[in-house]
Amino acid sequence: MSINPALQGRTYPAGEPYAVGREKIREFAAAVKAGHRAHYDPAAAAELGHADVVAPPTFAIIVAQRADAQLIQDPESGIDFSRVVHADQRFTHHRPIVAGDELVAELHVDQVRAMGGGAMITTRAEIATTAGDRVATAVSSLLVRGEDQ
Repeated sequence: MSINPALQGRTYPAGEPYAVGREKIREFAAAVKAGHRAHYDPAAAAELGHADVVAPPTFAIIVAQRADAQLIQDPESGIDFSRVVHADQRFTHHRPIVAGDELVAELHVDQVRAMGGGAMITTRAEIATTAGDRVATAVSSLLVRGEDQ
């Protein structure tokens, strides 16, 4: 099955909220070797003006990938996940992610471009709190290799 070019312009609505917890932030910070105290200690985060521990900037990938999953699991997409290579990831932060946030992401398929036997798909996840406050924009490019590759 080939990638459906009609995906371009499609929007997938926000799914279930992701509750950002202190331990999730601490575990992620440790995994990416982010050593700033504000990722681990609420008092250190408060000194910087945050309500609770603050997530490293790349923490937004957790919410963005949950949104990307809607596209990948869409039977109309034609995407075989075993053929996907994550080609690029960029974040624009509108405010830090902190413990206690409840985040949702609306996914936009901005571009579908044929490449040989495969395709490059560019998505944009608009991440916000459940109250509607913008948090981050995550732009991702997925290369879906063709069956002969």
